[in-house]
Amino acid sequence: MQDSIVEPVLSVDNLSISLPKNADRQYAVQNVCFDVKPGEVVCLVGESGSGKSVIAFSAMGLLAKALEITQGTISLNGEDITVAHEQRLRELRCTQMGMIFQEPMTALNPVMRCGEQIDEVLLEHTDLSAADRRQKVIDMIEQVHLPDPERMYTSYPHQLSGGQRQRIMIAMALILEPVLLIADEPTTALDVTTQAQILHLIRELQSERQTGVLFITHDFGVVAELGDRVAVLKQGEIVELGTTQQVLSAPQHPYTKMLIASVPRHEPPHREKIQADAPVVLKTENLDKHYTSFSFTSRKRVVKAAQDVSIEIRKGETLGIVGESGSGKSTVARCITWLIESTDGRIWLTGEDIARLPKRDLQKLRRKVQIIFQDPYRSLNPRRTVGQSIIEGPMNYGESQRDAIAHARELMELVHLDPEGLDRYPHQFSGGQRQRVCIARALAMRPELLVADEAVSALDVSVQAQVLTLLEQIRDQMQLAMLFITHDLRVAAQVCDVVAVMSKGRVVEYGPATELFSNPQHDYTKALFDAAPGRHFEFARG
Repeated sequence: MQDSIVEPVLSVDNLSISLPKNADRQYAVQNVCFDVKPGEVVCLVGESGSGKSVIAFSAMGLLAKALEITQGTISLNGEDITVAHEQRLRELRCTQMGMIFQEPMTALNPVMRCGEQIDEVLLEHTDLSAADRRQKVIDMIEQVHLPDPERMYTSYPHQLSGGQRQRIMIAMALILEPVLLIADEPTTALDVTTQAQILHLIRELQSERQTGVLFITHDFGVVAELGDRVAVLKQGEIVELGTTQQVLSAPQHPYTKMLIASVPRHEPPHREKIQADAPVVLKTENLDKHYTSFSFTSRKRVVKAAQDVSIEIRKGETLGIVGESGSGKSTVARCITWLIESTDGRIWLTGEDIARLPKRDLQKLRRKVQIIFQDPYRSLNPRRTVGQSIIEGPMNYGESQRDAIAHARELMELVHLDPEGLDRYPHQFSGGQRQRVCIARALAMRPELLVADEAVSALDVSVQAQVLTLLEQIRDQMQLAMLFITHDLRVAAQVCDVVAVMSKGRVVEYGPATELFSNPQHDYTKALFDAAPGRHFEFARG
């Protein structure tokens, strides 16, 4: 059958959705047109606020009440769902279309067993007996390649890993074999290897069932791995539409070119080597951190979060710690910043062993090391202006309010924000701007070591590139030592001089970034490299 006569499962025609009054623009999406055919993956790509999730939710009939479709149609197998009543939309959801959300932990019911949540879909939309429903759920759990289906059926969401929870969401979305699957950033919060598994699973199930897939993402690496066609959105309008090969290899629109140019490369750029006689700012020796937990049967369980970790960072140098969730990288960061006490080992900060210091002396040393967290919105007090958040630390250490405010204004300029924004609240900034505020707050303490714990993983690709460049500029200008925690090898390649790869609490490979990326030695490091999305795709550059 010729592709031209295959009817689309989803057709969006001239769709415009208005925003409430006083919004930053009139329309959330405007004059949007695209199709999704059976067995095809169409990726909607764009930055936060581009309208891609609005399109996804409107296709499911879940558009927020504050938004209004002003023109156009959304057709599912020829039926316009924009005029369908709520009962009809309920029938279409799950039976004809399914959705995978970004964060499965918030999408799943924490007090229901996973199997029961999948079974709820069958109970609502089929006449199958309880025994037949259970068997169908078990079969679906097997199809999404989850181990021990019986155990998965009876497990609660918190008892599963992030990747396993996402597989449960996929099973729930596909249990009634819908013709359309909508995936809204389903791999953003996942490790690189888990992400690769989920992408492979979606492609496998889509191919077997000839399901049309609308995949929402801001990651062009994911697009390269999964997409058949790509629609690039900017402020609610499609600025480029074509095959994956066409758009990523030969983009036409300046905005698309900018986004692709912002995708981190897998090879480290050339940097000047840190001098061997540069002062050592941080050194750990045989750092261990063990947790003890007890089950309902009172059985003692020891979790070795970090084992025998020995690293060193010199002035002006960035050390990256790379690994999957549970590898121990954030535990090491929190031990170094003394947010948690280490079980054993030595931690030298500017020559002093903080693991042996009394608390009164440790307090004085704390200002030398500052941390930037992953989610700036959660790490800033929503009831305080950003200026109050920035000056709080210095004032606690005896700096006058006048001097603290003057320094805060200088720091706002340093992170490329308007100093007048000190009187604004966190919610009045974008995600990237909030992270810049967090960087300014950390720098207000005049630290010698800056710890960035997944500080760019939640940002759009272009904003991520801007923040990475900013961190490099600040490190070079202030000659800071930096510890950079990430699960993204592409990001590590851009900013790190030295890389430590962690697995199951241990450092399995450690060395200069240029050597490690060009010739990885450990099998785990090689597996991380192979799983990186878009690694083997030739993106247009320059």
